[in-house]
Amino acid sequence: MKNFDVLREECPLTKQCDWKPLYLTTGKYSGLSIVECKTCKLQSLYPRPNQENLYTKDYYQGKAEYTYIDEREQKPYFRYVWKARIRNIKQFIGSGHFLDIGSSFGGFLEVAKEEGFSIQGVEISEYAASFANKNNIPTFQGNLYDAKFPSECFDVITLVEVIEHIENPNLFFKELTRILKPNGLLLIQTANFEGWQAKDEGSSYHYYMPGHVFYYSDTILKKILTGLGFGSFVSYFGVDFPLMAKLKKAKGSFRSTADYLKWFRISYYHFRSKWKRKGFPLTSSYVLYAFKQ
Repeated sequence: MKNFDVLREECPLTKQCDWKPLYLTTGKYSGLSIVECKTCKLQSLYPRPNQENLYTKDYYQGKAEYTYIDEREQKPYFRYVWKARIRNIKQFIGSGHFLDIGSSFGGFLEVAKEEGFSIQGVEISEYAASFANKNNIPTFQGNLYDAKFPSECFDVITLVEVIEHIENPNLFFKELTRILKPNGLLLIQTANFEGWQAKDEGSSYHYYMPGHVFYYSDTILKKILTGLGFGSFVSYFGVDFPLMAKLKKAKGSFRSTADYLKWFRISYYHFRSKWKRKGFPLTSSYVLYAFKQ
């Protein structure tokens, strides 16, 4: 039987965890061991590969087996989504100090700066952080703890497809709370494992990857953050910006006229993400806006 002491310490919900094997993945990254806490329903990858070995230069250039899309190649198209997201954020927080964690090459922060925010990034990759700093996007290279930001110094903190990579969410969520101002906004984009897409696909769900360590749901995230003093939430099932921004971003990857047919698939998925069955969304795309009291 596996020793789950590490997971019990890392769990952000309860130390009365009852971790049990759930399944081995059968999707693109097959053979990963997924476990589930029967107490709180949080899922985790365990045992996990050495995370530091995953985020190489090849990862950020889209050349590794486990990889990331190099945003610089399609930056004019990514900006449609970044600008739409910033416009939505400004409905709640109009200005102030803006932190993006997992800020990569800094494109999203560049747009936030154009929209009047003072900006700061945190990026674990020396390769990506160096590029951002050379382009006047202040970026701390390393993890959030080592940055040692002052308490209550940020009005907005964003984590776009980042929280699932964090190995010790118990400490990480506490640090996010410490550095966020009262009434500040925490934006988290991740997969919602209450969505039917995740439930139906099970062990083959595409979000099970070597670098994704913990797997959340809307209910679980709200429980974690409520316990840390967050008082109100806005859940977006799908994304927090309009379909048109998503379609314009996709155009950057089109190489032929036939690629425009992808717009039908993207549109269908976008609208499907708003539909529910038995109280849960059909897809697992998800963004949470959480406001600290």
